[in-house]
Amino acid sequence: MEDEQIIELYLQRNEKAVEATQNKYGSYCFRIAKNILIVPEDAEECVNDTWNSAWNKIPPIIPVSLKAFLGKLVRDISLSRYRANHAQKRYRGIEVMFDELEECIPSGFDVAQNFDEQQLSEIINGWLDGLSKEDRVLFIKRYYYGDAVKALAKEYGCAENQMAQRMLKLRKNLKLFLSAKGFKI
Repeated sequence: MEDEQIIELYLQRNEKAVEATQNKYGSYCFRIAKNILIVPEDAEECVNDTWNSAWNKIPPIIPVSLKAFLGKLVRDISLSRYRANHAQKRYRGIEVMFDELEECIPSGFDVAQNFDEQQLSEIINGWLDGLSKEDRVLFIKRYYYGDAVKALAKEYGCAENQMAQRMLKLRKNLKLFLSAKGFKI
């Protein structure tokens, strides 16, 4: 079913919208949640919460891209769950990703809580715009969707060590860019 048809079902308040959404984007949303939370049961709960959130937000919101809309919802819900679990010291989850980024995010920012701060977000988006499409996609897959370096290496047909070096190069490039923009690293 096409996204426009699914959105129309939401607008009509037809419960088949949730089923169609789950059929089309269930594995996509689950992957995002599992990358953040690690525990499959928690990821599944977040995906179910995503369907509920989509039901409550459409309307009044009419997403331009249903996939991106759902990706943002499931990521936000999963990060909230991660923070709650992390406060209870239950999971390691995405700490590895945040640790990697910490070396190039300005001091004074708590990476886990303030990564989405508007000003920094806009500057990072500007940096991403200057990258090649492949590097931009890699960075987003790793640090937004939480894909493992090993999975990215397999997807791009290179050794895990090569992919790790490529990600390190991207982080160093981001660090230099942020320094040039006046951020204290």
